[in-house]
Amino acid sequence: MRKLIVISGIPIDDLNVAETLDRLEEFVEIGRATGKNHQIATVNADFIVKAMTDPELRFLLQESDLLMPDGMPLVWGSRLLGLPMEERVAGSDIVPMLAERAAQKGYSLYLLGAAPGIAQQAADTLREKFPTLVIAGVNSPPYSSVLEMNAQVVQDIRQARPDILLVAFGNPKQEKWIGMYRHQVNVPVMIGVGATLDFIAGHVSRAPQWMQKNGLEWLFRLAQEPRRLWRRYVLDLFSFGYFFVRQWWVMRSGKQPELILPKSSFMIVDQETAVIDLQGPITIQNHEDLYRTGQEALAEVSSLVINLESVTFLDSTAVGSLVALTKDARSKQGEVLLANVPENIKRTLDVLKLASFFVLVPSVEAAFATLREERGTGVGTTAVAPTLPSPAAKPAPEASPAQWTIVKVARRLDANTANSLIEQCEAHLRRNPFLIMDFAATVFLASAGLAALVKIQRLAEEQNGKVRLANCSEDVNRVIQMVRFDKVLALYKDVAAATGQLESV
Repeated sequence: MRKLIVISGIPIDDLNVAETLDRLEEFVEIGRATGKNHQIATVNADFIVKAMTDPELRFLLQESDLLMPDGMPLVWGSRLLGLPMEERVAGSDIVPMLAERAAQKGYSLYLLGAAPGIAQQAADTLREKFPTLVIAGVNSPPYSSVLEMNAQVVQDIRQARPDILLVAFGNPKQEKWIGMYRHQVNVPVMIGVGATLDFIAGHVSRAPQWMQKNGLEWLFRLAQEPRRLWRRYVLDLFSFGYFFVRQWWVMRSGKQPELILPKSSFMIVDQETAVIDLQGPITIQNHEDLYRTGQEALAEVSSLVINLESVTFLDSTAVGSLVALTKDARSKQGEVLLANVPENIKRTLDVLKLASFFVLVPSVEAAFATLREERGTGVGTTAVAPTLPSPAAKPAPEASPAQWTIVKVARRLDANTANSLIEQCEAHLRRNPFLIMDFAATVFLASAGLAALVKIQRLAEEQNGKVRLANCSEDVNRVIQMVRFDKVLALYKDVAAATGQLESV
């Protein structure tokens, strides 16, 4: 079973080094057999702090297939929560071990990123150490944003067809790049490796073993590059401590009695959905029962409704089990809905920045209504005003359109849904160049989604039309503002405001 420990909203896999290598090998074999790709990240305190203020990074980490605890503060934090991780799993340690296993198994590697020449040096070093290792390609593209990166990079990786892609753009760029292009390059295993290629190439020295074992590697690196790293290792460490203390405080409790789940505690309501009723506290002692029950249900259906009405407490492993079940359901094109969530658990999810990761509904009945609506409408469902302008009578750029076409955006606008939204919007724009995109249901906007919005706006401009965004959540607004797209896209508080007369925005 997959054991996740949630620290400041990020579900980290509790695996040792050997188990991590086995899991990565399993991902490669699955990818080779089925075409499925897997996003992997090495998480440290810096990641956690950035994720608290960067909604896109937070969702990408929450949705990742494997998160390694690459930092002793995470291990220490898990111990303070009473949920000790087995050990630190550093990316700089795992990558050479993974290369060795790849050489043994016949897997190929592609090295992407780092400064000019570094990736090639790292490749040469790995081939010297493991002569049978296959390096499918090496590329250190010029610096650019994720949205501006040369499309040839993606094409080169597709042609090389590696089994493992190591991306060294630094956090969060590497995670956002993988999230945006993972389905285009379609590599079985894609890992954000940060400075690991610099270590392998000998460009940056690692701390002595005694410092690594005692959690002092950060101090060694800070001494090497104080100007560049002081913020990461000093300010971010204080920020991580603040967020962690908040989590510890909200989750503190005395010893909780063990919850014993019935042998079969789910009920299949229809061909696609099962209901699980829980009660009492769910902790490290019994969270495996919850996960096992959910897995049994997901073997027969694609969606779960989990009734938390009688649940009194969730610790980090219990939250991790809910995250894992949600990921499992989404991999089957299903969903997990949490019904009747008590206020104390809502506060926990809010503190962990997980309230928008899950689908929270007020009742089991509301959960089924939500599922029926999603299954009936799908991505990009449109609510169109009764009368549309004729294609032959195209309005002038500053004219008031007779009607607007309203497009409901998916819950997650990312690489999985972006192309579908573009296609649907393009079809509507051919009939009516005035489009309102309703983000009321959207909780996650990725870089691929931003690129889709820009393309849709350009398509509207070609038709002398306009695109307006309405009902954007705080997280969606933050993602738009972080890349300054609020200067380009017209944002409105709701659909009613967006349907007003055209004006200069």
